Amino acid sequence: MPVSRPFYRSLHFQVLAGILLGVLFGALFPATAVKMKPLGDGFIRLIRMIIAPIIFCTVVVGIGTAGDMKKLGRIGVKALFYFEVVTTFALLIGLVVVKVLQPGAGINADPRTLDAKSIAAYAAPGQALSTVDFFLNIIPDTLVGAFAKGEVLQVLLIAILFGVALANVEHGHRIINGCEHFSHALFGIMEIIMKAAPVGAFGAMAFTIGRFGLATLIPLAKLMGCVILTSAAFIVLILGSIAAYVGVNLWKLLKYLKEELLVVLGTSSSEAALPGLMKKLEGLGCAKHVVGLVVPSGYSFNLDGTSIYLTIAAIFVAQATNTHLTLGQEAILLLVLMLTSKGSAAVTGGGFITLAATLSSLGTVPVAGIALLLGVDRFMSQVRAFTNLIGNAVAAIVVAKWEKELDETVMAAALKE
Repeated sequence: MPVSRPFYRSLHFQVLAGILLGVLFGALFPATAVKMKPLGDGFIRLIRMIIAPIIFCTVVVGIGTAGDMKKLGRIGVKALFYFEVVTTFALLIGLVVVKVLQPGAGINADPRTLDAKSIAAYAAPGQALSTVDFFLNIIPDTLVGAFAKGEVLQVLLIAILFGVALANVEHGHRIINGCEHFSHALFGIMEIIMKAAPVGAFGAMAFTIGRFGLATLIPLAKLMGCVILTSAAFIVLILGSIAAYVGVNLWKLLKYLKEELLVVLGTSSSEAALPGLMKKLEGLGCAKHVVGLVVPSGYSFNLDGTSIYLTIAAIFVAQATNTHLTLGQEAILLLVLMLTSKGSAAVTGGGFITLAATLSSLGTVPVAGIALLLGVDRFMSQVRAFTNLIGNAVAAIVVAKWEKELDETVMAAALKE
């Protein structure tokens, strides 16, 4: 019988310990804790360093070995359809909960007295966000530039074109095999980087608590509770039902992804867990080309947690500033958020910037009101990232099931462990 490792040597325990130590350190030594920020930033940079080549190799190998270009198009259409339906549900659930609980009621904030300067850094880049700009941004200026900037959708586009070309080129299988071997080395690098995850989680959490403090949560506890409750309900009811529909137990899936979820919780970045998520989904029995297409595109088009946050935050600002919105204005707000949320992953602090851009473009809710969210946005970003990760995991499984590219025997064995 193989000897099991001590619990304290498992990555998920070490990351959890890093998160708890970060909270404690941030609460006790806030001035020093703020200086821990480079630890979290450094870990995320290490992950981002290998995201582009991992996506490229995974997609090229998946498309090159799949062979059927019609299948590729079908997967893309099904994935986009799924993304739009589920994120629309997320927006609607967020609207219903925030209307019922009214977390902003009674705050009576005057937009004229709020610190507009504090949101200038978010509102300025937000003005540039538009649907047209977002889709044009998918096309890179140069092949090398896409990798240098680490733009996920640009790399995905190049990988798709490269994979399709290799599938139709004589001796293309040699390059595909080379990409597969290279991807093994990249995942080996990722395993080395993940050993630093506890340190990264500690640094990110210590900075968050030290910079903003737990006391900042008290005035906006109702808003935080609203976002957490809505996200939890969405995960359990919507994603849980979808997972059950394709024969997956959500709780077993969450247990299977526990390391990635803890990394996201500690770093507030779903991007930090992207390579690990792709590897785990392949280990779950999802075909490589399905994972390679669905997961990277989902990071821009399937942001369930961000959709929930944007709806609640926008209506919260309206409630807090006593801005009355008609049913028609709320419907327009949802439609605009449905479009602008797709670009939020392409910008640092994307959720906050997207909110600023949306409120600025509509003019019905005072954009200065989002200054009320500054103190708790970092905490809510953890909830957003957590929900986004689970949503993309379920999406990949669903599309693989639809395409009959899910090995259910492998999945059953993986979820039993």
